[in-house]
Amino acid sequence: MHDTVETHTIAVLVDNEAGVLARVIGLFSGRGYNIESLTVSEVDRENNLSRINVVTSGTPMVIEQIKAQLDRLVPVHRVADLTVDGEHIERELALLKVRCSGEKRVESLRIADIFKAKAVDATDRSFVFEITGSTKKIDAFADLMRPLGLIDISRTGIAAISRGPDEL
Repeated sequence: MHDTVETHTIAVLVDNEAGVLARVIGLFSGRGYNIESLTVSEVDRENNLSRINVVTSGTPMVIEQIKAQLDRLVPVHRVADLTVDGEHIERELALLKVRCSGEKRVESLRIADIFKAKAVDATDRSFVFEITGSTKKIDAFADLMRPLGLIDISRTGIAAISRGPDEL
């Protein structure tokens, strides 16, 4: 029996109208499903469509229930489980504020260079770094910045798309 908890990235194509996001979130909260990441964006202005990327976790049975329930929502056009449907690309953007001075400033810039993060703001006592990449990369960068003075972080959540010529 598969009781292992898995993390899945699910893409949902929906009508771009008021209340749709609330219905999707309500489906999750009403059944006790956790949302680890959520991004929403208009993807087709002409056809009035938006894409919701949801990262969630659960047993295989729970994931199947989530997908089936999402598919039954009225404004939903298509549900795709990017985790199982084939290769896909996931990226996230984060802004990290690091308060530091002296050697810690030099070290934070050195680590940022290794991770290809950009300093997008600087004062005499702090930096704000911008970094994009996988969640693991951003987590690793944040872990290294903590002892140097990480005081704030803002993350976009995961943007994901399937590889190849197919939609979603």
